[in-house]
Amino acid sequence: MEKTMKIRPLLVAILIVGICFSSCTKQETEQLPTQQKKHLEVILRSQNGDYWKTVKMGAEVAAKEFDVTLDFRAPGDEADVKGQIALMEQSIQIKPDAIVLAANDYKDLAEVVMEASNFNIPVITIDSEVESKQTKSFIGANNYEAGQLAGKQLIKLVGSNSQIAIVSFKQGERNTELREQGLLDEIAHYPEMKVLDKVYSLTNRELAEKLTYDILQKNLSLDGIVALSEISSIGVATAIQNMNLTGKVKIITFDSTSEELELLQEGVIQATIIQNPFSIGYLGIKNAVEAASGKKIASRVDTGIKAIDLDNMFWSDNQKLLFPFIK
Repeated sequence: MEKTMKIRPLLVAILIVGICFSSCTKQETEQLPTQQKKHLEVILRSQNGDYWKTVKMGAEVAAKEFDVTLDFRAPGDEADVKGQIALMEQSIQIKPDAIVLAANDYKDLAEVVMEASNFNIPVITIDSEVESKQTKSFIGANNYEAGQLAGKQLIKLVGSNSQIAIVSFKQGERNTELREQGLLDEIAHYPEMKVLDKVYSLTNRELAEKLTYDILQKNLSLDGIVALSEISSIGVATAIQNMNLTGKVKIITFDSTSEELELLQEGVIQATIIQNPFSIGYLGIKNAVEAASGKKIASRVDTGIKAIDLDNMFWSDNQKLLFPFIK
C-alpha cells in the first residue's frame, strides 16, 4: 500500500511534465513561419505570337516543377524598348528572387539590368542578350549559326549563281544583326551569288508585304528571299502568294507559327529555321531558381536550331519541337 502511494505522486509529476513539454512543443511549432515560395518576374519581348506563347508555356511547366510563382510582363510591341525598360523597373520595385528577361534591345536594357544587380536580384536573359556582365546566364539559340543555316538552305534551293533579297526585322537589333551576319558570311562562299536588296519591316507584316512587293517589282529575276523574323516571314509569303510567284521565288523563314507551317505545306515557304522556345522558357526558370538559391549556373546555354522543310516536318522528333503543347 505504501509503495502504491509513493508511485502515484511520481506518475502525476511525469504526466505534468509531459503535458508541459507537449504544450511548449505545440506552441513552438505554431509559431514557426510558413516558408514562402520564391517569386520570379518574367519579362518577354512581346505579349503576342505563337513563339512567345510557347516560351511562356515552358516557363509555367518549370514553375510548377520547381514550386515557384511567376508574373509575366511584356510590351504590346517588340519594338517598344522604353516600354520594356519601364516594365523592368516595375519588377525591380517588387524585389523578386530573380528576373527572367528576353530583352528588346541589346544595349538599351543594360542600365536597368545593372539596377537589378544593385538590388542583388539575379537576371537571367533568354532568347536575346543584353550588353552587360551583370546577367547570370543567357539561354537561347546561336543566332549567328541560325543565319548560316538559313544560307545553306537557300543555296540548296536556288544554287550558287542566283539573286536574292533579305527581309529583316530592325536595324541594330542584336538577334537580327547576328542572323544577318551568319547569312552573309555563308553566302560569301559563293561569289556569284548577289544580294540585290536588304530591308527592315519592324513588327509590321503589312510593311513586310509591301517591301517584298517593291523588291519583286524592281527585280523580276529574283530567285529567293530570306525572312529573318516571324512577322517578316508572313509578310513575305503573303506577297509571294498574291503575285502568283509560289514556288518560283523560294522563301526561307524563321520560327514555326501555325501560319508558317501551313504555308510550308502549301509550298509557299520552302524551309524555316526553328528554335526551341519551350526549352528556352523552361530552362530560363530553372536557371533563375538555381541562381536565386545561390547555386552556380552556366553562363550560356545553347538551346539549338533546326531547319524544317516539307520532307522532315512530320518526323516524330521535329513534331515535338513544332507542337510542344500536344502530348
